[in-house]
Amino acid sequence: MTGVERAEGRGAGPLLLGVRHHGPGSARAVRAALEEARPRVVLIEGPPEADALIPLAADEEMRPPVALLAHAVDEPGRSSFWPLAEFSPEWVAIRWALAHDVPARFIDLPATHTLAWGRQEDATSADGDGDGEGEGDSDSGPGPADLRIDPLGVLAEAAGYDDPERWWEDVVEHRGVGKGDALAPFTVLEEAMGALRETYGVGGHERDLVREAHMRLQLRAAQREFEDGVAVVCGAWHVPALRQKATVAADKALLKGLPKVKTDMTWVPWTHRRLSRISGYGAGIESPGWYGHLFSAPDRPVERWLTKVAGLLRAEDRIVSSAHVIEAVRLAETLAAMRGRPLPGLSETTDAVRAVMCEGSDVPLALVHDRLVVGDVLGEVPPTAPAVPLQRDLARLQRRLRLKPEALERELELDLRKETDAGRSRLLHRLRLLGVGWGEPAASRGSTGTFRETWRLRWEPELSVRVAEAGVWGTTVLSAATAKAEADGVAAQGLADVTALAERCLLAELPDALPTVMRILADRAALDTDVGHLAQALPALVRSLRYGDVRGTDTGALGEVAAGLAERVFVGLPPACAALDADAAEEMRRHVDAVHGAVGLLGDAPAAGHGHLRGRWQSVLRVLCGRDTVPGVIRGRAVRLLLDDGELAQDEAALLMGLVLSPGTPPADAAAWIEGFVGGGSGGGMLLVHDERLLGLVDAWLTGVPAEAFTDVLPLLRRTFSAYEPGVRRTLGELVRRGPGGGGGSAATGSGIPGFGPELDTARADAVLPVVRLLLGLDDVEERTGNDLAGVTG
Repeated sequence: MTGVERAEGRGAGPLLLGVRHHGPGSARAVRAALEEARPRVVLIEGPPEADALIPLAADEEMRPPVALLAHAVDEPGRSSFWPLAEFSPEWVAIRWALAHDVPARFIDLPATHTLAWGRQEDATSADGDGDGEGEGDSDSGPGPADLRIDPLGVLAEAAGYDDPERWWEDVVEHRGVGKGDALAPFTVLEEAMGALRETYGVGGHERDLVREAHMRLQLRAAQREFEDGVAVVCGAWHVPALRQKATVAADKALLKGLPKVKTDMTWVPWTHRRLSRISGYGAGIESPGWYGHLFSAPDRPVERWLTKVAGLLRAEDRIVSSAHVIEAVRLAETLAAMRGRPLPGLSETTDAVRAVMCEGSDVPLALVHDRLVVGDVLGEVPPTAPAVPLQRDLARLQRRLRLKPEALERELELDLRKETDAGRSRLLHRLRLLGVGWGEPAASRGSTGTFRETWRLRWEPELSVRVAEAGVWGTTVLSAATAKAEADGVAAQGLADVTALAERCLLAELPDALPTVMRILADRAALDTDVGHLAQALPALVRSLRYGDVRGTDTGALGEVAAGLAERVFVGLPPACAALDADAAEEMRRHVDAVHGAVGLLGDAPAAGHGHLRGRWQSVLRVLCGRDTVPGVIRGRAVRLLLDDGELAQDEAALLMGLVLSPGTPPADAAAWIEGFVGGGSGGGMLLVHDERLLGLVDAWLTGVPAEAFTDVLPLLRRTFSAYEPGVRRTLGELVRRGPGGGGGSAATGSGIPGFGPELDTARADAVLPVVRLLLGLDDVEERTGNDLAGVTG
């Protein structure tokens, strides 16, 4: 007697197929059961609003993993996913129904109620909680309050297993579905879940009572229409509840008064990584890549899996031969026999890979787990799937710019002088402004010019929600980013926030938003009297001028605001530097560095003939140099900046240092001055190497510091000099060891410095000229020029 005959013989009614979501064994069993039973309609656990989307599953451009996305129309960020992989039983049931022209319907509680439940709890269900995949099903783990039972965990423990995944593999995944035995797994699971529900009740799954009432109502309606030709694919946990007798009135009473919210649904791409439990998904599995392999491998799954592993390791330049694969297969089979398992599972193959292919190391094994066991597979959805207008515009831009979303993280180098790369930069910056973090700026390993950008790209399924959420700002990426920037400008709290927003508007090329942001910036700058805030805002404005130059943006108004901001900094900085403690002085020193760099760039900015700002700033630095009320770290840095700009002679710098390092200055103040002058990673080490007068002053002062004060200044000096390169520190040590003038020459010619002679050796210099000319190609130029002249004169 077949499983179907047994079910009909006991008057079981509809064919109830209880499954584990994302279980390849369940998926194979569902396919076999449907082939054997040939139902007239297939009912599937899922939101009924998605019934109209089911035909898209047959589209050639639909490639799982994908997910049904439901979001509240008025609150796009309030959403829920129903993920489906190729090895999900629900996906197999949908594809079978479409292939056999059999109606397929979703029968779970409508998303309009589940999303409203989330609103009541003030929590968005973004990982499946409260939907058909994450709550109350045979594969769901404990809930947030750890009160929900884990059915698989209980069954595994009863069978003597400490790992539910291993138990499931042994009893389901490694069990073939033989002819005439298609319903056996479902019969056993139904009995097991019935016993669990009888023992634990709902086990912390109270919402399931409402969901199951709705499913029973839908099941009755299908039976009236198709009589006994009804098959139901749902979580095994629900099967006993669907089998039980309940009145229509009782079920409708449970559904009465449920909250509602207007909802839209569509298909979105999903990833294997988001199917894994480590991502926080409620119905996740630990090894989606492994399960996908088990489902798709036609035979010899262990051998095929270890061959995949070998290919991955070879691609990473590890020496893995076919002999390694053979030995790993043997070891996995031996481990399975020793552990009493019917076939090698993931734990046996992993142990075999570690021992044979990875030589006991977990480092390459981590790569195998990340790339294969979990995997970076990203599904695809056809363009005909419903989408918000913003999503459609984004898809159009992605195709035009040849910027395909990928689950695997990758770096993208952009040259903004190229039209396509400039368009990619605009798109990524606009998406970041909208909160869609597809790309994150990264440090470039090549050129650091403003025409270069490096991005780190990775598409996550949650970004589809972010796009839907950003749809409230506009129907295109440009219009939405413009509206969002204007709103952010109004809501910005501090001056630095507005300047940062102005910079982002220029990077994203939002010409319509920039005037609004600039007006807000000018108003905030006029009202803000904090010099620190002004100094913090100025560098972002100046960077924006440079970015505008690269992108061809009119930045005249921005330049005027930056110049006005700089003038206010010049006026307010000297009084603001008086009477500061050590921490405040160090912060102000950083502001001085930032303003100095900004003024240097602003003087060269195309916006504006602000060259006079350099002179004004140098006057401010001279004021800071000579005020005793200014902390030493700021005075020292002001002297250094003037020296670097050629506005202060070395003799004058040495005089100022000598005055500060005189016995009348407290050692702590002198040490702070030294830190400002030669610290902060500003090349102060090489300055001391090439000017022995300054080094001699520092050395003489340090040796004269009283013993009781030495321990106080030592940490500051150690912090200053430890930032130098090792070669610089060695050279300074050698110079100090020899003492002033140890080399017998003058400091001006580099005397006394290792590798330098007392005078210029012209013979040695001439010896390298031919090589330099060859490298620069000057000989070829002169030869061609000479030939041309000869031809003319001839």
